[in-house]
Amino acid sequence: MDLDWEGKHILAPMVRVGTLPFRLLAAEYGADITYGEELVDHKVIKCIREVNEKLGTIDIIDKKTREVVFRTCEAEKQRVVCQFGTADATRALMASQLLCRDVAAIDLNMGCPKSFSISGGMGAALLSHPETAHDILTTLRRNLEIPVTCKIRLLKTTEATVELAKRLEKTGISAIAVHGRKVADRPRDPAQWDGIANVVSALSIPVIANGDVFEYSDFHRILAATGAASAMTARGACWNVSIFQKGGKSNWEDVKREYLRKCILWDNDIKSTKHTLKQMIMEYSCLEFAEGKAVNKCQSLADLA
Repeated sequence: MDLDWEGKHILAPMVRVGTLPFRLLAAEYGADITYGEELVDHKVIKCIREVNEKLGTIDIIDKKTREVVFRTCEAEKQRVVCQFGTADATRALMASQLLCRDVAAIDLNMGCPKSFSISGGMGAALLSHPETAHDILTTLRRNLEIPVTCKIRLLKTTEATVELAKRLEKTGISAIAVHGRKVADRPRDPAQWDGIANVVSALSIPVIANGDVFEYSDFHRILAATGAASAMTARGACWNVSIFQKGGKSNWEDVKREYLRKCILWDNDIKSTKHTLKQMIMEYSCLEFAEGKAVNKCQSLADLA
């Protein structure tokens, strides 16, 4: 059953941030769809699926190390999207089949500019290998019963971006997210909403606009400027996940406390928790201040509390 991609406020995928506690908190504040952090196919295919009776979760666990690679629960099943980093259709399908019964959709990462992803042929590397991306998406569409999507960045020219988007649309994907920056752009560079608009006008499937959404009002601004079906935010949510709240953001301290409470409740990974808290602190304070130093020293969720 397909998701409704129209008029949605979406939590974008963020490595080490988009874990279960953060996704659930985003949903409580009003996020309609929540993307998990990117999962690398090589890692997932070494995992097993286990029901965690104690927590009431579904855990994807590394068979050797017992590391929890992905954790979800019934409460988010209808809105959580699992994003994969992959460069191979067979591995992508194997990884997706382990998770597809517990998530609402599968997404292919075609935008990550980090050297780790690109060197492995994943993320933004797929922008210059559309035949590989086409093969992955076509394979997933043919073999999965849930929606398949992808997330791209702008290419060097409008024509190249539109051509790629049209090729991806032909695979039968349900929607495409477009980050309004090129691979070489930095987060401080303004997002090119006009580039997203060009893709919207060329496609018939829903386009999700991404880039420079830092306030609730920005969701409406980017939709009006691009004509996109929906909009997503990454940094805006990372700094204060109550950005999804129609009445305005909640107090930063309250948001942090609720995030930490959920991390304890759902036994979140300490490294992920510390990383996310530090991202929150950097926006409103400084890691050199007492709070930032204290977070760095913590060794457990109990210490953070």
